[in-house]
Amino acid sequence: MEASTVVLESKVEATASPEGKKAPEVKYGEREITEGKLITFPNPRPGRGYNIDIELPEFTCKCPFSGYPDFAKISLTYVPNEKVVELKALKLYINSFRDRYISHEESVNEILDALVEACDPISMTVCGDFSPRGNVSTVITVPYQKEGA
Repeated sequence: MEASTVVLESKVEATASPEGKKAPEVKYGEREITEGKLITFPNPRPGRGYNIDIELPEFTCKCPFSGYPDFAKISLTYVPNEKVVELKALKLYINSFRDRYISHEESVNEILDALVEACDPISMTVCGDFSPRGNVSTVITVPYQKEGA
């Protein structure tokens, strides 16, 4: 099986201390997240309409208005076409949101767009179930259907 890779621009920036001190060494996990790429591999059963259901219960990002952390469970369901997304690469991609200032709505839409670009599914739905903060919880669901499918 031949794997393919979609390179995504990293939104993680290096930080330097105000005193000019050398920043601490980047840990291997942080480096993997920063260099994150969505990797796909050939669908082992092309032509068969089956669902792939994935849950990522530890999604985090930051509110673009307050800077407070937001937590969510990201669920996705898709019917693969020719390619399937590799799970470790998906995990690293999802972890790349942890230090980003991004709204609930934009994060879920961006995840769907990146996955559709990477694996060109027949259909896909991404759902972000955000934990309550300030007595408000949000559920964002974004569907995709391939044209002509």
